[in-house]
Amino acid sequence: MFSFIKGIVYENGSNYITLDNKGIGFKIYVANPFSYQVNEEVLVYLYNYIREDEFSLYGFKTIEERDLFLRLINVKGLGPKMALPMLATGSVAGIIDAIDRENILYLTKFPKIGEKLARQIILDLKGKLTISDTSTPSEMDELVEALTSLGYKLPDVKKILPKLNQEQKLEEQIKEALKLLLK
Repeated sequence: MFSFIKGIVYENGSNYITLDNKGIGFKIYVANPFSYQVNEEVLVYLYNYIREDEFSLYGFKTIEERDLFLRLINVKGLGPKMALPMLATGSVAGIIDAIDRENILYLTKFPKIGEKLARQIILDLKGKLTISDTSTPSEMDELVEALTSLGYKLPDVKKILPKLNQEQKLEEQIKEALKLLLK
């Protein structure tokens, strides 16, 4: 079984990306394919969906997303093709919070999730999900959010991220990023 794959994004489809890993193209179904930039090297955490007539790969940016996806697809009546759009339109923390607070209205906003299935999700998962410390926003996420809120375009921000010293405090990283973006 595959746990993750690292490669270059070759193409974005409507609900998948094709990842080039040493000349082999892997079609990976993802929640937000356009959050991946073509020609960008990425690490994608995987779930292998194997059935009699199907072998599919589902990809996630974080381990927490994958773990939530695995818990969701174990709910009766909820398969991978229904769980993936939940991650596309909701955050891990938001979905877990909605389940714990029994927020049926939040859960039914997702495609193909009706009231009956939302109740089943709550019944099966309430109190069983936790948000790990690693799923809280990282300093890198905070940095990106700060720079985009200042009006910089996401592709420009992503270009300068590798040039920043990751061991600096967030304030120092913002100052350095602003210098790079102004060049």
